Amino acid sequence: MADTDDRLAPVSYLFGASGEPAWNDAWGDDVDDSCARLTDAETERISMKALGRRSLSRRELERVLRDGGVDDEGIARECDRLARVGLLDDAALAQTLVASLQERKGLGRTAIAAELARRLFAPAAIEYALELVDSGDELARAHEAARKRAAQLGGLDHDTAARRLSGYLARRGYSGSTVRAAVEHALPRDRAARAGTSTVRFS
Repeated sequence: MADTDDRLAPVSYLFGASGEPAWNDAWGDDVDDSCARLTDAETERISMKALGRRSLSRRELERVLRDGGVDDEGIARECDRLARVGLLDDAALAQTLVASLQERKGLGRTAIAAELARRLFAPAAIEYALELVDSGDELARAHEAARKRAAQLGGLDHDTAARRLSGYLARRGYSGSTVRAAVEHALPRDRAARAGTSTVRFS
């Protein structure tokens, strides 16, 4: 009788003839996404906590939610919900910020636009809000800011004072034409000429 080979035959996996079974990367991705996805209630808690600190633009809130682990679908759903109930309104918030930046900080149009961009407002919302900036009011604010600043430059000659005052107003976001008008109003050259002219008296 021939000897029989009692050794076990190689085991073949279902996914391949030998070695480790093949793995589909998509399976792992599906499992991870399912485990990591936040519920709508959890997403709402993140958004309400953020809005409780201060008003946010839509893009600011989107960034907060994304940092909190909310997926794109959940972000869109939550932002749409907040917009429907009036808690997320870029147009209204931009207008409020424009008024505050004008009155409280005395900023000009350019600086206001930069601040709105920093707050991640969409270009259309920024453009709409800036349409509310009255050029006459802006010039009046520039004149007032220049007058107050000029009072601190009394020890300087006219050209130096004008240069520093121009830089100060430009940094506050006023246009070139507004800066020139405000500086000329606060530091008129005829006043400088009078100040530099001595009066001769004859006895």
